[in-house]
Amino acid sequence: MKFQIEDVTVYFPYDHIYPEQYAYMLDLKRALDAKGHCLLEMPTGTGKTIALLSLITSYALAKSSNPPKLLYCTRTVHEMEKTLAELRLLYEYQLRHLGPSARILALGLSSRKNLCINPSVVSSATRDSVDAGCRKLTASWVRALAVENPNIPTCPFFENYEKAGSEALLPPGVYTLQDLRSFGKEKSWCPYFLARHMIQFANVVVYSYQYLLDPKVAGVISKEMQRECVVVFDEAHNIDNVCIEALSVSVRRQTLDGATRNLNKLAQEIDRFKATDAGRLRAEYNRLVEGLAQRGNLPISDNWLANPALPDDILKEAVPGNIRRAEHFLSVLRRLVQYLKGRLQTENVENEGPVGFVASINAQAGIDQKMLKCCYDRLHSLMLTLEITNTDEFLHIQTVCDFATLVGTYTQGFSIIIEPFDERMPHIPDPVLQLSCHDASLAIKPVFQRFQSVIITSGTLSPIDLYPRLLNFNPVISRSFTMSLTRDCICPMVLTRGSDQLPVSTKFDMRSDPGVVRNYGRLLQEMVAAVPDGIVCFFVSYSYMDGIVNSWNEMGILQDVMQHKLVFIETQDVVETTLALDNYRKACDCGRGAVFFSVARGKVAEGIDFDRHYGRLVIMFGVPFQYTLSRILLARLEYLRETFQIKEGDFLTFDALRQAAQCVGRVIRSKADYGMMIFADKRYSRHDKRSKLPGWILSHLRDAHLNLSTDMALHIAREFLRKMAQPYDKAGASGKKTLLSQEDLERMGEAIPDMY
Repeated sequence: MKFQIEDVTVYFPYDHIYPEQYAYMLDLKRALDAKGHCLLEMPTGTGKTIALLSLITSYALAKSSNPPKLLYCTRTVHEMEKTLAELRLLYEYQLRHLGPSARILALGLSSRKNLCINPSVVSSATRDSVDAGCRKLTASWVRALAVENPNIPTCPFFENYEKAGSEALLPPGVYTLQDLRSFGKEKSWCPYFLARHMIQFANVVVYSYQYLLDPKVAGVISKEMQRECVVVFDEAHNIDNVCIEALSVSVRRQTLDGATRNLNKLAQEIDRFKATDAGRLRAEYNRLVEGLAQRGNLPISDNWLANPALPDDILKEAVPGNIRRAEHFLSVLRRLVQYLKGRLQTENVENEGPVGFVASINAQAGIDQKMLKCCYDRLHSLMLTLEITNTDEFLHIQTVCDFATLVGTYTQGFSIIIEPFDERMPHIPDPVLQLSCHDASLAIKPVFQRFQSVIITSGTLSPIDLYPRLLNFNPVISRSFTMSLTRDCICPMVLTRGSDQLPVSTKFDMRSDPGVVRNYGRLLQEMVAAVPDGIVCFFVSYSYMDGIVNSWNEMGILQDVMQHKLVFIETQDVVETTLALDNYRKACDCGRGAVFFSVARGKVAEGIDFDRHYGRLVIMFGVPFQYTLSRILLARLEYLRETFQIKEGDFLTFDALRQAAQCVGRVIRSKADYGMMIFADKRYSRHDKRSKLPGWILSHLRDAHLNLSTDMALHIAREFLRKMAQPYDKAGASGKKTLLSQEDLERMGEAIPDMY
């Protein structure tokens, strides 16, 4: 269908549209017109992705003189593939209606590990070793040597891509990662470097958050992007944590031992070069006297990760004289590593600001702030001069230089925390020195400044007013949408006590109480007998899940559950979890039914959908607060209180409830779906906790469902399932319409926003 939104003709590839999709597009269009940023919370399963893609691509078609480019950021490769599949459907629809004028180039970009087609490289186990394997075959000096000596291995795909030169282009179309690999094999071109080259010309680029938020990656990949871009962060409820991780570094004893080995290897390389090619080291010295400006014109295959500091904070002047010579620089790094080793030999927890830490390095190791600031770029320059390709072996010294550059660059928003052991295992010495960023707005600030519109959207952004404060920006539109339903297909319940009227909670003083454990087990026993197909249970942590499953096993509860449904458990091993999920789905498909035990903040809670019969009920055992004794969390809470006036309790509750909402939102993936959500903890009945859940869950949470015991919840579940079995009208003809056709839209014209 196609319809007008103000002056834009929107091409939408389906025959019907939900009212909230239409309202979502309206707000999106106004944000684009205002060239401002916006925050939009849209319930899961209401077609958020296709609404975004339809409106923004149609907007670009309408503004053909200066069409904005779309940078669509996802968290996982799976989400990237789903987005590109939706976009392909939309693209085919636009081509049918508009012909060749609708042609666009859209592609996904991922790491070499997901795009490389050279069998000898891609077989490596880790991403870093694939990157290094690629550099060994494509670095400019390796290729120069291969010209003289044909026995030196190079990458045939990269060579063919280079030979093609300006001919190496992608024709218009939508390319998933698999399409890029197939195209690369067909042409014998390297898909990774082809995609890297083509993102400058593409109309739509779908890639990971890191490509915009992590300065090391963004400096290489996204620096070409012009201002006229619309940036979308999808599933962005955890965006503040992604920003913080991008600027945090942790150093352990293994890191420093590895860094010492790296320095010895570098020293050997320098001695070798002094004997064979001293002119190269001299040329580097002269270049450093002029400044580090040589970075911009490196061949694409030599370009390494960029500086870990943000673009505006990078030193633009010449490298200090005392680290220009390679051997002097190595002796500075040795002193730094020695100093850090000394700091790790502490008995007590230490917490220090960057200013004090830098002063202490200066006093004890004689390394000043300016030298620290230059460490990363100086190491990069040295590794290029020494023609080092196996960069994966030098990760330890890179981590130390990352740390040094960030410590030397920032004076606020960070702290250095040294812990001699993990508090949860105090008898095992495992010292760690962490440079922890507390201010999420630092990493995302360049994105807000560079691009005209940034759209942050997710199914759980409540309370929505906290995000502008955490990320320090002013959205032109900030809105939370509800779900228009023909029947109440969501049934949230708050369970506060067991059948014996004992309160249930995972509060620290109650969680190991045998009464609580027994009541949680009884709840699961009752539900597996009454609810068909799949049930998903979320626990607050791995250790709590291990403990409670153990207790249930001893009490005989698990055996009872297994008579009704099979039990599968998420572990910290990705392969085991993937296998468990596959078998869980098989058990649901064949009618045996299954229960999946998972952990809030785990892999499953973030990205796996339990739609249709895979998830008819989700039970959230407890409130998933962060580990509140963590030093890093305490330092961040103090920073938020002092800088943004956000109270500790408010932030912790907000963080726990967005995780809980993310977990329970897994069961509803479309309006034809139905599912129940049980929040099993007495704390959910308190208004200050409950009110922070997203509006689309709260609107279905009745007062009668707020303070239930196990037997009451069982009765409500049976009633709900009986009601869901009745036939219903999908379009919602009586009263409020939940599916709008093209005629409905034309008839309503401007009246749709008033439906809310």
